[in-house]
Amino acid sequence: MTDLAHVTRWTTLALSLSLTACAASPASAPLPTPEQPLNGLDSYIEQAVEEWGIAGLAIAIVDDDSIVFAEGYGVRDVRTGEPVDENTVFAIGSNSKLFTSVSTGMLVDEGVMDWSDRATEHLPAFQLYDPYVTREIRIRDLLSHRSGLGLRGDLLWYGSDLNREEILRQIRYLEPNSSFRSEFGYQNIMFLAAGEALANAAGTTWDDFVEQNIFTPLGMERSTTSPVPLEQMQNVAQPHVNEDGQLIPVPYRNIDNVAPAGSINSSVIDMAQWLRMLLNEGTYEGQVLVDTATLAEIMSPHTIMGAPSDSLFPSTHFLSYGMGIVVQDYRGAKVGWHTGGIDGMLSLVALLPEEEVGVVILTNSMGHNNLFTALMYRVLDAYLGAPPRDWSGIFLDQTLKAEAGAAERALEAEAARVTGTTPSLPLAQYVGTYSDEMYGDLEIRQGDGGLTLHKGSTFVADLEHWHYNTFKANWRDGAGLVGDVLSTIVFELNARAEVESLEIPGLEDFERVDDEEAQG
Repeated sequence: MTDLAHVTRWTTLALSLSLTACAASPASAPLPTPEQPLNGLDSYIEQAVEEWGIAGLAIAIVDDDSIVFAEGYGVRDVRTGEPVDENTVFAIGSNSKLFTSVSTGMLVDEGVMDWSDRATEHLPAFQLYDPYVTREIRIRDLLSHRSGLGLRGDLLWYGSDLNREEILRQIRYLEPNSSFRSEFGYQNIMFLAAGEALANAAGTTWDDFVEQNIFTPLGMERSTTSPVPLEQMQNVAQPHVNEDGQLIPVPYRNIDNVAPAGSINSSVIDMAQWLRMLLNEGTYEGQVLVDTATLAEIMSPHTIMGAPSDSLFPSTHFLSYGMGIVVQDYRGAKVGWHTGGIDGMLSLVALLPEEEVGVVILTNSMGHNNLFTALMYRVLDAYLGAPPRDWSGIFLDQTLKAEAGAAERALEAEAARVTGTTPSLPLAQYVGTYSDEMYGDLEIRQGDGGLTLHKGSTFVADLEHWHYNTFKANWRDGAGLVGDVLSTIVFELNARAEVESLEIPGLEDFERVDDEEAQG
């Protein structure tokens, strides 16, 4: 998300941080033991937050149906310095997916739905690119990332003006990238479909169902299914992105249009109640929310994610996806976990069901942040009696190397740029409306500063000439997906030397249309 002019400065910063990490490691904190798994954790996190340079973090640990650790570190907003505590609200992103799966499970318990129901039984208008998949895709498939679509189509909802119904209508134009049920392919819009299916089956909205059947019985009073109520709440963390080593506050991204996949906001104290219910096999303080067998089905492997190959984890032999949660083995124990991320926020939830231990970690920093993963392994090792490892130091070193590699690749791309070229046509001839069947229209406009690209009411990019008819898109809203996906714009000319289409590599081709056709 940084432009090429910033690469050299970021590489220098990375090397500086690497030296700092080697000089002062959190490993100097008191070590955990099987008898005292929380020993030294507070000081470890405190030092790690400083070394990573993230804004804030909150963590809660549940053990044997009790909250044994709940703390906040850092600040809610770098501009105000207000501290994070255990009640600070963060966006949890894709950790919302398990709420959708469990909500569906509640309807399965009632006999209103079944995991093997066709999606079209509850979504009659639902249609995918392949008629066979449209007919055969089941609720279980929607929740286990095996639709064949992969992590694609997200720009239908991200920063989009489309509502939930319109997004599900447009997804029929997305061509699959693998055959149905043949491989794991993370797919947010299928979770939207699952959420809308359960809403139709229950005769309500996904939001109201989650609030009434999960938030209320668990006492999750500071949890919401949308960022809109946060405007009236106190003690809310501000999202931040790391740009060139600086933490920049960014607005909350409203993703209500894909809510079942990632729109929940919560605190670690509230999320700890959620963990207590999950670890107690569906029961919370004597009240059964979801049947034990149903919850076991949700947390069973449904889709193989691939063979683990990281030498850091020799004890892990399988990696799979259940329904809204990753399931794997680690040091001989079953682990369920999931991460979540939306602009300026990253989260992680992990469960050791057989040990009745769970951890939730919420952060308000995106970019140069993998501390949340490091802390998961720190906690898992402590409760499994593994030899202590400085996971924060290990992941920080990996992160710095990855950032240095990305900086090197950016420099290579800069070196491959053909200098001294100009666009084939006057800029005015690139101006117009370009359309795609699935993603809709985008506009190229011309102003005093050159060309700009406009997509919906949210995204505007200043187009910087790169070479020939290729332009670099510098997004004014630089957070989240757009900086990674929509970075290059290539105009294609026809035999008459007229601009015929616009290609966004890795996304789609947009055909040029006249104004009347675009409006129609």
